[in-house]
Amino acid sequence: MTLESQLIKKEYYQMYINEQESVQPIRVLGEAYQEELQKDLPDLTSIRFAQGEIYFHNRDYEAAIFKWENITGELELWARKNIADAYYESGLLSNAEDLYLSIETHNLTLKTEVSLQLFSLYIDREKHEEAVEIIKKTIGSNPDYPNVTDIARAYFEDQQDWANAIELAVNEAKRTGSIDWYDTVNSYVKKGLTKSLNPNYFTQAIFELYSLDQRMFEELTTSLWRSYQDEECYFTWLKEVNHLLLNLDLSRNLHFEFLSELHYQTYFGLINGNFIMKTLEDLVPDLLTNWLRLSVPKHTVLVSAAVLSWNELFPTSISMSIVSEAENLISETNSNIDELEESLNLFEAIISWAKTKDMGENNHLKWVVQQLNDFDTHHLFITGLSGSGKSAFVNSILGEEIQDSPTSSLVMFKDFEELNIYEITDHETIKLADFTHFQERMDRRRNALESIIEFQQPFPFLYEQKLTLIETPGLKGSHQDRYEVLQYIQLADTLLFVIDANAPFTEKEKVILSQINELAPDIPIHFLLSKMDTIVNEQEAIKIYDETKSKIQTYLPEAEVFAYSSQYERGQQLLELKGFMQSITDTRNIADKRLAKLLFFIRTTISRLLQKRIDVENQLIESVRWNEEVVMKLNGALNQLKDTEAQKIKAITRSYRTIKESIQNEISIEVPKILQECSELIAEDSNISTIHIELNDVMNKRLQDYLEQEVMPKYYTSLQEWINSSKEEFAQGQEFLDEMAEGLNSLYGEERIKPLCDFKVLDDWHRDTDRMTSRFQLEKVNILLRNTPSQFLLKSAGKLFGALSQNKSLLYNKYKDFVKNDSYSEPTEVVIERFFQQFELFEKSLERDITLFFRQPLKILNEAIEESLSQISANQDILKKMNTNPEMFRDPLTLFEVRLRQFEWATLAGKGVHTIY
Repeated sequence: MTLESQLIKKEYYQMYINEQESVQPIRVLGEAYQEELQKDLPDLTSIRFAQGEIYFHNRDYEAAIFKWENITGELELWARKNIADAYYESGLLSNAEDLYLSIETHNLTLKTEVSLQLFSLYIDREKHEEAVEIIKKTIGSNPDYPNVTDIARAYFEDQQDWANAIELAVNEAKRTGSIDWYDTVNSYVKKGLTKSLNPNYFTQAIFELYSLDQRMFEELTTSLWRSYQDEECYFTWLKEVNHLLLNLDLSRNLHFEFLSELHYQTYFGLINGNFIMKTLEDLVPDLLTNWLRLSVPKHTVLVSAAVLSWNELFPTSISMSIVSEAENLISETNSNIDELEESLNLFEAIISWAKTKDMGENNHLKWVVQQLNDFDTHHLFITGLSGSGKSAFVNSILGEEIQDSPTSSLVMFKDFEELNIYEITDHETIKLADFTHFQERMDRRRNALESIIEFQQPFPFLYEQKLTLIETPGLKGSHQDRYEVLQYIQLADTLLFVIDANAPFTEKEKVILSQINELAPDIPIHFLLSKMDTIVNEQEAIKIYDETKSKIQTYLPEAEVFAYSSQYERGQQLLELKGFMQSITDTRNIADKRLAKLLFFIRTTISRLLQKRIDVENQLIESVRWNEEVVMKLNGALNQLKDTEAQKIKAITRSYRTIKESIQNEISIEVPKILQECSELIAEDSNISTIHIELNDVMNKRLQDYLEQEVMPKYYTSLQEWINSSKEEFAQGQEFLDEMAEGLNSLYGEERIKPLCDFKVLDDWHRDTDRMTSRFQLEKVNILLRNTPSQFLLKSAGKLFGALSQNKSLLYNKYKDFVKNDSYSEPTEVVIERFFQQFELFEKSLERDITLFFRQPLKILNEAIEESLSQISANQDILKKMNTNPEMFRDPLTLFEVRLRQFEWATLAGKGVHTIY
């Protein structure tokens, strides 16, 4: 045992007792002590140091401290460390800490032992920060000291101090190259403890691990990859691991199966349509490069196809050496891909993405893909010019008159155990109730091509021949019109073109066949020469058949021609037709051909979605422009309506006030006359003291009669005329609104604006005027009982001189003159006020009533304006989003195209099947 080892274990005393192991150590050291004292210059230091150890081991810490206190020389610092240990064991932790900290030494072992003791002491005192600091400092100065890193790791794990635990494991893995430490790092990664760390934290460790243990390298890299997959720094990790792998000498012979699988999952995850190209353009090339370099056999074709397809769309992004290697691999390796499943997955991914982007259901394409996936029957596509006899041919082989009029939609006839008829639109699939509904549907011409009809029922001929018939409407019109009919031609495995024997193989038919050949160059075309029974004799029929066949085969050498007539004997003709069908329905490589068609429709789907996006943007722009125009015209109409309303209010109220003023003027003239005429009632024998009361009553009676019998009927008549005049004003307003609405509705293309004014206002006016003019009761007016000076004088005189007969004649004359000559201005004003009092509220409500008349049109225009403004705002927001991030729509389609080309490379290229564009 070395000296340092003895000092660490406090077994320094063993150097005195090795030869006398049977004797108690304390006795041996006592004898040695006494022996040393006998010397002239005794040195008791080492003996005292050893004695202290014995006392310490026997837990006599006070005696141990006493022995160690006076130690000098080489053992002094060890003695001080031991004294601190004694304090520690005695529970005097503060004393121990102070003493440990006071020890300064260059002896690395002593320094480490002191640090480890301090570490334990800090743990006991729950000074965890100090404990971490001291253990990290210890590892930094003496990492190879026995168990120090294990002690640290155990402490960090116990405290769940994962940051320091991970740091320790990574540093030790790099320092020592120990696979155990790499395994520790891997365990932390698998527990998800490293997710918060920047991916470059592990780069150097992984790089060094590659040369040490490639299996462990794959395992740790895989663990890190999976741990970062759902984190924000995932793309940072991908860049980091890409760079790392590019700098390693990778080889497919290493069989990195997990890494190859991760590259596969990551690549397809990146191109699933959820990321924009800007994010991927610097990432994917390196990812594919590394994948190709380390791929396992099951991924060789896939990664090669991925490299080639990416390079096609983004030339020079991948090095030519990698592209060349991919070309060689894909030509030399057999594909083990489930082609149909992969292509269907791609189609479903596109359709699902389109639905999230509000690009419709794309139900037509779903139906088409479903039909292509049915390998049990051969698709015979039957077409021809209108009137060529194709529907009659279809009816004859189906065995019944299913179509009694020309076909208006694409119809697929399939053998099935029971009758089912479906109408397939781009939005939904509708099951028609029965055959009658089918016939009604086929009679519909408008938008007929927007639907596809699938007709299922037992068809013996189709069952025997394993056929599905697809009949198109008759071909006519322009190139575009014919394209609308032929857009699903890729459903066909074979095309049967029906021509009329009376005018066979015309120039128009040649033009159509050229168009068909452009659309579907790989689909074999054969011909049915119909209406042969209309030829005058058999010899002529044979001649026409031979000449037509010769012309056709000059144009299409491999085409077959079958002569047919619905009037021929059906049994014999069907027998010949079966042989013809068998000769033209080539079922070889049907799965590969259908796969090519499926990929064609996937490509079509991508193109249509891109066009749909353009169409949507254009529709939004047009909608904004149209709504802005509508708002401008609606605001103009609204202002005109408000002007009309103001004009009608002014005209109608002015007309009413004219009538009122006329009546007022008449009353103001007639009332004074009526009152003055009452002077005739004053006689010399009248009781002068009461005459004013009697006259006042008579005056009121005459006024009541005048107002009720003359004025009110006249006023009523004038009001009725005024209401009729107002009705004409309202009618003009309604007529104006109708004309305005007609112009606005022409803009809407529908009866959107219906400005119905409220003519009930007139009924209300009739009711109110009838009520107010039906009877009038004038409240008694004090005409002669008022307190004017002259009135007061006369009343007083009458009372004073009533008993004096000699004054009666004079007073009579004076009083009569007063009644006859008074202006009666005040009573007249009172009468006018009381007469029109009940009409005041009516007059005040006229403006409100006229406003009510126009309220509904105003409301409709304001609502229409608000609706258009809302649509403008909503559409502008959508356009802003589309134009702010156009790549959010465009880039996923680009990536779908990458996947499509990749799939074509991986499947069709190796089989010699041509891609359909």
